[in-house]
Amino acid sequence: MIRKTAKHYSARGQLLIRVLSFSSVVIICNTVIAAPNQASATLLPAPHFMAVDAAGNRDATSSTDKAVATEPLTKIRVALYKGPGTGGEGPPNLKKYLNSPPETSITEVSPEEIQHGILKYFDVVIFAGGSGSKEAEAIGEIGRSNVIQFVSNGGGYVGICAGAYLATSGYPWSLHLLNVKTVSPKWQRGRSTLKLELTARGREILGRTETNLNVIYHNGPVVKEAGLDTLPPFEPLAYFRTEVASNNTPVGVMINSPAIIAAPFKKGRVVFVSPHPEQTKDLDGIIPHAVLWVAPKDQARLKNTTLDKNITKAE
Repeated sequence: MIRKTAKHYSARGQLLIRVLSFSSVVIICNTVIAAPNQASATLLPAPHFMAVDAAGNRDATSSTDKAVATEPLTKIRVALYKGPGTGGEGPPNLKKYLNSPPETSITEVSPEEIQHGILKYFDVVIFAGGSGSKEAEAIGEIGRSNVIQFVSNGGGYVGICAGAYLATSGYPWSLHLLNVKTVSPKWQRGRSTLKLELTARGREILGRTETNLNVIYHNGPVVKEAGLDTLPPFEPLAYFRTEVASNNTPVGVMINSPAIIAAPFKKGRVVFVSPHPEQTKDLDGIIPHAVLWVAPKDQARLKNTTLDKNITKAE
């Protein structure tokens, strides 16, 4: 027998993990049929499953035994990229802020799962901080195509720092979701706490009452309009009002450049976040509100939600 961990995702993106003493599993509607000798089983609710083996491949063989689970309604299902190119404090914070059923659920997804089409079971995908080029390399051409198709079909995309680089149109490996490109190839500007000024639209979308914020920044993209006829205009939600320019990076280009951007992409929506509000004290509500905005309209319910009660609000 081969012992492995199999992952199963529901139609609402929640995760069923079973540690099994067998080499394959078959999913039939609400039933997981497996070999009789199971070392352990941990179930998170899910009504309909897609079988994926430890290598990220769909499995179609059968065995015996079964387990059935049901899932409470989750309004917005968030996929959080986990793989090469991402790490640090951001992803754990995002999991904490967005694990808020019944409003939002959040599930980590691997490059292989993205390549196999897992995003169709979600409403929003988040690519967090790290390295945009390494994230792009990890998901590969097929994965990038699947992310583009996901947003094209109405899904939401939130990119933070590296994930924001990934959303731009300035690199061969980028997703070309936004009509922006970086102002310089020198990206290692350094780490600092910078001042941001929110626009009126930014305060509305990001759930803030104040205009000026102090936010952690660490080598996020500094961008300008790319001038592409194939992409719609973007809307700045916040501007940098101070800058850091270490490592011989250009001075002056960051001040008054857009720090947070919103834009449509075909049937979907995109939010680009250059700094790190998810790592900044008292700004933990910004990314959850961005998620609410990019989520398909029939899923997002911004007012009077459990999510709003669980995140820090501006005084």
